[in-house]
Amino acid sequence: MSSQMTQTTIYIGLNDSRTGVQKFDTEKYLSILKKVCHSYRLAFSVHRIEGGYFHENGDYVEETTLVLTLLDAQEETVMEIAKDLCAFFNQESVMVTFSPCSVVFVKEDIWDSKA
Repeated sequence: MSSQMTQTTIYIGLNDSRTGVQKFDTEKYLSILKKVCHSYRLAFSVHRIEGGYFHENGDYVEETTLVLTLLDAQEETVMEIAKDLCAFFNQESVMVTFSPCSVVFVKEDIWDSKA
């Protein structure tokens, strides 16, 4: 049985907005991101991608980006997380997308004692 939820994705670049370079190892940023999600008590998925971004002044950068995925999180909470990560990672902005999705949880236990 599937249920309807909202999938939220937050894209966070890792290059510092002032210097244009990544200041810390990606693992440090991941650690901060995980702590933020834990503090908001949200389950999440995260992966790394490479991307490009045009700053408001027209400068173009290519950078490592963390993609944070949340399911059925309140929009207000998502925006708080986005603001926190934007500030903590010293970004000009972070991008947030919202998409409806169907979710199914599949369970199977090969160690079921009834078998």
